[in-house]
Amino acid sequence: MSSPRGNLKRTGGRKPNTLLVSQGDSKLTHDPRRSGVPISRAGWRWAGALVLAVAANIAAGSALAQPRAPDPKDWPAVLAAARSETVYWNAWAGEPRINAYIAWVGEEVSRRFGVTLVEVKLADTSDAVAKVVAEKVAGRIEGGAVDLIWINGPNFASMQQNGLLLGGWAEELPNFRYVDPARNPLVRSDFTVPTQGAESPWGMAQIVFYYDAARLKGPPRSIAALRDWACANRGRFTYPEPPDFLGATFLKQALIALTPDPSRLQRPVSDSDFAEVTAPLWAYLDALRPCLWHGGRAYPDNQAALRPLLADDEIDLAFAFDPSAASAAIASRDLPQTVRSYVLDGGTIGNANFVAIPFNAAHKAAAMVVADFLLSPEAQARKQDPNVWGGFTVLSMDRLSPADRARFAALDLGIATPSLAELGTPLPEPHPSWMSRIIEDWRKRYAAN
Repeated sequence: MSSPRGNLKRTGGRKPNTLLVSQGDSKLTHDPRRSGVPISRAGWRWAGALVLAVAANIAAGSALAQPRAPDPKDWPAVLAAARSETVYWNAWAGEPRINAYIAWVGEEVSRRFGVTLVEVKLADTSDAVAKVVAEKVAGRIEGGAVDLIWINGPNFASMQQNGLLLGGWAEELPNFRYVDPARNPLVRSDFTVPTQGAESPWGMAQIVFYYDAARLKGPPRSIAALRDWACANRGRFTYPEPPDFLGATFLKQALIALTPDPSRLQRPVSDSDFAEVTAPLWAYLDALRPCLWHGGRAYPDNQAALRPLLADDEIDLAFAFDPSAASAAIASRDLPQTVRSYVLDGGTIGNANFVAIPFNAAHKAAAMVVADFLLSPEAQARKQDPNVWGGFTVLSMDRLSPADRARFAALDLGIATPSLAELGTPLPEPHPSWMSRIIEDWRKRYAAN
């Protein structure tokens, strides 16, 4: 059985039309398709500095007049301006299948639109945000180094709050007509923060738990049952160490389940209610910790490190922020054919991930062209194929032509992928401020160092 534990800098068969720029050798901690925002330990410490630096700059009276952006309502003009431009797309690059998909996107936008796509390979989305912050503080209002960012969650909230993103373009893209925000409000709300046309939806994600049915006959179906099962089967469950986003999302999933009024989590956290609302979470984690793999003294770094623990029979239950993750791993022979996926009773957290254009991007027209191509039925169907990637589409089937609906209907999503009916309606993400506070407290209480 092959293992994903090798060098994550592989380019996944990248072809010449898409260039690759590495952003250092820091550990790749998270995949945004599963949750949206990769944040390393250093990146999380940096996140608070983002707001302080930009807010101080704005408070100093440095309001910057931005050059006029291309108007996506005049799409022929956007296409003309984009031709021969180069898009520097800053994207997490720790998954070879995603790298290969982005390479294909590069080939297609080059062939169809004359746009060159350069993927700037990130270990952490905050690296790209930091560039934009530094440019704004320096007064660089055009010609920025970042044209497109794969983003969601706290990184988006911080950039949006501090005027670091181009707004009002995303819903004017020609292919946005295939998206139905009324049926899928997550494409307009990023962790409760309205997108306001500042980011274009690219994919959907939802937590699923998976297990080897040949070894485990009755997986736990609730957060409470998971604790009871874990303590009856010590060492057979774990979660990635926060601030890894998948690990942080497990904490949020538990918090939602343990909170009598989850609607409180949709509002920004306050000092007055944080201790009260999170008290059941810490009691739960205190009871769970000694029952974890290695007695809770060590944690896997991320999803890529979690999956082999199941494959190697070190744990019996794992989870991912991607309904097709287990099927894709079966297809690549990283998991056995007997693995199956499910969601907890009452539902699991889901969200959308997006691409955004910084306010000072040098190649806004070409960035819009790439974002629009990512929304095309062809690109979305290819992405949803587990043999390519397996990322769920943001498109609404009833808005597609019969031929395009047939593209999706023909996809074999894999034996371990839950149906849409089984996935149910995803639970909404808490406001981003909850995640930062929860991670901070988790690390004070349980950090494995």
